[in-house]
Amino acid sequence: MQLGLSADDVLTTTRSVRKRLDFDRPVDRAEVERCLEIALQAPTGSNKQGWHFVMVEDPAKKQALADIYARNFQKYAGMAASNEYQPGDPRHDQKDKVTASAVHLVENFHRAPLMLIPCIEGQLDRVPTFYAASAWGSLLPAVWSFMLALRERGMGSAWTTIHLMDGGDAEAAELLGIPHDSVTQAGLFPIAHTLGTDFRLAQRLPLETVTHWDTW
Repeated sequence: MQLGLSADDVLTTTRSVRKRLDFDRPVDRAEVERCLEIALQAPTGSNKQGWHFVMVEDPAKKQALADIYARNFQKYAGMAASNEYQPGDPRHDQKDKVTASAVHLVENFHRAPLMLIPCIEGQLDRVPTFYAASAWGSLLPAVWSFMLALRERGMGSAWTTIHLMDGGDAEAAELLGIPHDSVTQAGLFPIAHTLGTDFRLAQRLPLETVTHWDTW
């Protein structure tokens, strides 16, 4: 079922969903594959189409990925605690809510009906900036299109990268048969229906603080 949202609605209300993921409701593989088909229409540098989408539904493999994520989250949480914003900054005001949401995902990640690891051909930590930027620019729009398509169908996800820390990507590659020496993982995404579909605009920094015309 599609929600019939306008393009602006989809673009402004597609959230990183954690607390509002319905871990008890199955997802339809055909619907997810339709979202992936939409994602394949995203721009791709030099028409290489070097993207790959590793979908995980096996419970044991989901648990193993969730364990990697949980282990690395403990390390990440200590680093993130040092990133303090000033009162009045929306990032400061939202910090406790974001932290609680992140912890909820850690505790329930294994329950996600599906997980996705999007990948791009090439080992991007070993290449010049130009090549890396081109490769990321050939994958990230497709992943975002996938998340937008999920939103329109009453499903959600969260773009996480914590499993990539401290060799976690190598562990995930071995678990899933990803050729680690020639393919780069972009993250780990839980996929589920959302609890309700009434997502709203998020509070962001004012446009004038991040927009630069002709010079920084």
